Amino acid sequence: MIVPVRCFTCGKVIGDKWENFATRVKEGEDAGRVLDDLGVERYCCRRMLLSHIEIIDEIIKFYEARETKQMKPS
Repeated sequence: MIVPVRCFTCGKVIGDKWENFATRVKEGEDAGRVLDDLGVERYCCRRMLLSHIEIIDEIIKFYEARETKQMKPS
């Protein structure tokens, strides 16, 4: 899904850090160091980024399949 704009616990804006965080972690950097570099210090905010799962690519498959099925005449 979409990364939350704000931390659920403290309300700090974290949504703007997701792209940079995800890119750097995929490149092999340590997640903890990336969060430190981005200025995410509170454990509640760190949890929001560390535990987020991008599932939109999985969900869109079902949407596209449904749209294709609806367009075909029965």
